[in-house]
Amino acid sequence: MSDMLARLQADKGVPHHSEWLTVDQAMIDRFADATMDWQHIHVDPERARDTRFGGTIAHGFLVLSLLSYLEQKTTAVRLPDMKVGVNYGFDRVRFVSPVRAGSRIRSVSTLSSVKEKNPGHFEQTQDIRVEVEGQEKPAVVASWVTQFFV
Repeated sequence: MSDMLARLQADKGVPHHSEWLTVDQAMIDRFADATMDWQHIHVDPERARDTRFGGTIAHGFLVLSLLSYLEQKTTAVRLPDMKVGVNYGFDRVRFVSPVRAGSRIRSVSTLSSVKEKNPGHFEQTQDIRVEVEGQEKPAVVASWVTQFFV
C-alpha cells in the first residue's frame, strides 16, 4: 500500500465538519438565473410565504452544488501533492428537508472507501450529510464519488 493510500485509509470513518455557510435569497436568485429555474418557491418570497415552506427555499441542486465549496472548508486529510480532483458522480442523493432562505448549512463528510485505481490515480467515496443549523433533519444525504491524481 502506498504511503498516500495509507494516509487516506487512516481517515476512514472520521466525520469532518465544514464551516457554516449562509444560503441567502441573493444566492438562491443567482442560482435560479444560472439554471433558469425560477419556480416561485425559490424566487418569490411573497408567493412562497403561502406555501407549506412558509417562505422561499434553496434549490436542492444549489445545496448539492455547494458541496465542492463546503468540502474545501473541512478538516479532512489534504494531499499537498494532488494535481487535480474531479467529480465522478453520486451513488445516492436524497433531498431530505428544505433549506429556507437565510439558513446556515454545513457539510459533514465521512470517508467510506478509498482505493488506488492506478499508480497516482485514486478514487474515494464519501458519505455526505448537509446539516441546516437548528434543524433536526439534514437537507441532503449523499454518497459522493470523486477521483484525484497525484
